[in-house]
Amino acid sequence: MAASIAYTNSIDVTDAANFIPEVWSDDVIAAYKKNLVLAGLVTVINHKGKKGDTIHIPTPTRGAASAKAANAVVTLVTASATSTDVLIDKHYEYSFVVEDIVEVQALSSMRRFHTDDAGYALATQVDVDLRNLAATWNGGTAYSAAVIGSDGSTAATWTGSGNGAALTDAGIRRVIQDFDDDDVPGRDRYLVIPPVEKRRLLGISRFTEQAFTGEAGAGNSIRNGYVGDLYGVSVFVSSNIATVESLNSVPYRACLFFQKQSLVLAEQMGVRTQAQYKQEALGTLVTADRLYGVKTVRSTAGVMAIIVPSA
Repeated sequence: MAASIAYTNSIDVTDAANFIPEVWSDDVIAAYKKNLVLAGLVTVINHKGKKGDTIHIPTPTRGAASAKAANAVVTLVTASATSTDVLIDKHYEYSFVVEDIVEVQALSSMRRFHTDDAGYALATQVDVDLRNLAATWNGGTAYSAAVIGSDGSTAATWTGSGNGAALTDAGIRRVIQDFDDDDVPGRDRYLVIPPVEKRRLLGISRFTEQAFTGEAGAGNSIRNGYVGDLYGVSVFVSSNIATVESLNSVPYRACLFFQKQSLVLAEQMGVRTQAQYKQEALGTLVTADRLYGVKTVRSTAGVMAIIVPSA
């Protein structure tokens, strides 16, 4: 049997380190983006190219029918209206400077990343501003008028450890009834939930059984995990749902149940990107900005924040 030979003086990777090149990929590894859905579910008022910082939306009251008495004149309806004001007061920007040496030497993916990140950051801010409206729905402050998910009617409390509870079939149906009782249109109703509630809903057979979903093939929730529609309400999952805490710092999250016409996004300027060369910096300043306003225009009907556990 041949004896083994130890090549103690062979050239290994340490010896050849200065001959082995390092290769940089033109791709980048960025943090995952949040699921942003709210801007596409609310009423958008296009105010682009127009002057002013406030949009006044006429808000008339509905009249009542009157019985016609014989030989008497008709009863006149007294017209009265107020206005709901939408302030365009949110101006956000995302800026960065790329020095000339970096522009010449760096991979082109760096510039592409920051440009894409600018659009994402501005879109995230709009989503955050819309989701934060829920804290004052139904005349509350800091979600004081919210309900819990288990029955859709018990007021959320923040004393002690709080009382938030996961969504149930009965809780969803109760909130739907409240919308129906308030004459909220049945179309364009949305429920935006955090991923933890998607997990729970998919564990309720009522929402995944074939007879309920009525879908086939790849569209079935059993096969692809899509929550879909519940009793005519479109359900969306967003990781950008707000986290709120009880007095004892127990974290909860707020599901958003609303009708499209209850929330407004007024856009005076969409995402604008500008670049300017700065000689004093020997670099290029790139800025993306957006000008808009958000408002709950029907704060006592067609909106409901539902408090659920965060895990």
